[in-house]
Amino acid sequence: MGVAVFFHPDPGGDEVVLDGPEGRHAAVVRRIGPGERIRLTDGRGTWAEGPVVNASKAGVTVAVDERGVVEAADPRVVVVQAVPKGERAELAVEMLTEVGVDVIVPWNAERSQFRANPERVEKLLAKWQAWAFEASKQSRRTWFTEVAPLASTADVAKLLADAALPAVLHEEATTPLATLDPPGSGTIVIVIGPEGGLAPAELSSFAVAPVRLGDTVLRTSTAGVAAASALLARSRWR
Repeated sequence: MGVAVFFHPDPGGDEVVLDGPEGRHAAVVRRIGPGERIRLTDGRGTWAEGPVVNASKAGVTVAVDERGVVEAADPRVVVVQAVPKGERAELAVEMLTEVGVDVIVPWNAERSQFRANPERVEKLLAKWQAWAFEASKQSRRTWFTEVAPLASTADVAKLLADAALPAVLHEEATTPLATLDPPGSGTIVIVIGPEGGLAPAELSSFAVAPVRLGDTVLRTSTAGVAAASALLARSRWR
């Protein structure tokens, strides 16, 4: 089993103190004690690893004996996820993070059951960011998944227009996703609609021929991870 991963904004130095919520989680919740190895990362590619030399309820101290920098993945994978209802949002964010998606863009689609106001948007983003943060550590990522601000349909259209490979999933499309050729570099943008499907006006504004995953219809919370996996298997995972 690999070592546990914790976030530290600056894991430099020969000895690094992990305190605050992360340190308390390591020492109190995970009960990590002296002699156990952990990895610290800033979530942006830099990591440091070593044994714990001191532990208390306030946190742990790590004697760093290994460190490194991981380059950002290329091509970059961005998934635009129409806001699901209930617990399906958490499932979507966790799975997209675990599979290796770089950026998740919550989208208030026409048929989403999300009624936006400043307070609700703030709460939504806080939840999605927390889910992505925890899933990034759980899946031992060095680059943590980012959660972008809530997007409008115009924002999504702009992302698609700028993408090296745009992919809009739609159950009535005739072109299989598997026929798309992932680029060697740049950004792949995958758009996942809400449970009610994409509205005609949204498809028109995207100006991209939609694609389908297969013969079955996936829920909005699982379609993104399936599409991302299919394209990652033909690009970064090889």
